[in-house]
Amino acid sequence: MTRFNKKNDILSYNNCARSCYNYLALIGVLLCCGCPLTASIAVTENVDNQRYLQNGPIGSNNDRLHQMLKGVGAAEPNWPQRAKQEVTDVKTEMAKLNTTYVYQNAWPANNVKLGAVTAVSFDKAGNVVIFHRVDRIWSQTTFNNSNVYQERNMGPIRENTVLGLEPESGKVLYSWGKNFFYMPHGLSIDPEDNVWVTDVALHQVFKFPPRGAGGKPLLTLGSAFHPGIRKKFCKPTAVAVLNNGDFFVADGYCNARIIKYSKQGEQILVWGQNSFAGFSYDVAPPNFFAIPHALTLVPELELLCAADRENGRVQCFYSNNGTFHSQYHNPLIGDRLFSMAYTPAAGGELVIVNGPTAELGVAPTDSNEVYGFVMSMRNKQLISKFGPNNLPFENPHDVAVTEDGNCIYVAELNPMRIHKFVHKSIAKTMSLSAVKIISSAQSEPAIATNMSETVNSIDQTQTAHHPSGKAIMVASMMLLFAGSTFALALIMARRRKRANEIDAKSNAAA
Repeated sequence: MTRFNKKNDILSYNNCARSCYNYLALIGVLLCCGCPLTASIAVTENVDNQRYLQNGPIGSNNDRLHQMLKGVGAAEPNWPQRAKQEVTDVKTEMAKLNTTYVYQNAWPANNVKLGAVTAVSFDKAGNVVIFHRVDRIWSQTTFNNSNVYQERNMGPIRENTVLGLEPESGKVLYSWGKNFFYMPHGLSIDPEDNVWVTDVALHQVFKFPPRGAGGKPLLTLGSAFHPGIRKKFCKPTAVAVLNNGDFFVADGYCNARIIKYSKQGEQILVWGQNSFAGFSYDVAPPNFFAIPHALTLVPELELLCAADRENGRVQCFYSNNGTFHSQYHNPLIGDRLFSMAYTPAAGGELVIVNGPTAELGVAPTDSNEVYGFVMSMRNKQLISKFGPNNLPFENPHDVAVTEDGNCIYVAELNPMRIHKFVHKSIAKTMSLSAVKIISSAQSEPAIATNMSETVNSIDQTQTAHHPSGKAIMVASMMLLFAGSTFALALIMARRRKRANEIDAKSNAAA
């Protein structure tokens, strides 16, 4: 939707030249290391060194790269100079943020075995509904350079991929979705309790009846295993549904666009273009995406908001016509923002999860910590942060928040688990040193952090409960008292024995 005129040709040319220089330098390094060119810009969903995909599903990465070098292909935005970081010490500024949510380490209580958890939402009854991949892993070889799924021979996932969890205990109330999906990604539930899901391997979007009744979709969009543009998708990521039944699809990994459909599935409008800036900007041009990865609605303002993943920001648009409204970014979040959810609490807040930072062709750094954040939509300021036991996440992928803002749920890819947080105003007193792990032995190696080093020593199918500081103090005092009493009794016994010996000697002398 953004347009550029001839006045910007020289600036665009200069920006393109700088981009070309960076890409050529990267290619030279990769070739010197013996890496194939096609692998240099391949991207997986988990922790990756590369941050961008090719612009479209047609053609290889080489074709896209050559298009960029020739200055053709997707429109090049008039990128400003990269803004100077407002925060020089991220860790110091992070430490200043309040922690307003308490981690529920004993949830879910029934040790649910999960694969990579990709999405979380709520059904009409308030149950927590999650989408997971069971035994499937998205790796460098899962798709070829044209985004075609390479593991069809494995067949669909044989176990249930959708689980409905009771919000208080985490007990599994229902499950469905086996023998249908290949690589689950997004899940959302509309006001009529219909379940909308996306599968990046199938390149399709599905609408299922409540709780997946019958096991067959009510609506299917896209062509199975065939990525594309017209009447097709290329790795669609998420769906958001309005009260009138109209819905939006984030056609995320390749096409970098948002499409609005009528309730019947007829296309109404489309907007968005792919960006290859390589960095996030506080003033990045609107309507340009580097993987629109998640969607959320702001009903009071009639907005649709998208997580612009590799630009590290949230972009919001008017839901009736797709016109840009506002964007939200903070240096503490960093260059990667995976998901967000909206709550009208406190005048309107966005609950955000970021991800491990990785520039194009550069290994992830520790400059930004992976946490959940609460941001005010009124002033765009971060209000608080949250993480499991106040520690960082490793690979959070999606987030959901209740309408009252009291409970937050975070889906994580690796380690494979679902987290629950409760606002401290209603949370019960509990230990913050216990860690709840729901993982799989088939999980891929994660970035080494204090969190991973801690939890690796715990049985991944068990709940580890550790005594709280108060309990330790009470136990220590009891042991001290018992020890003191024993020592006193021993001293008295020795004195009494000595006194008896003296009396015995006196009697003998007499």
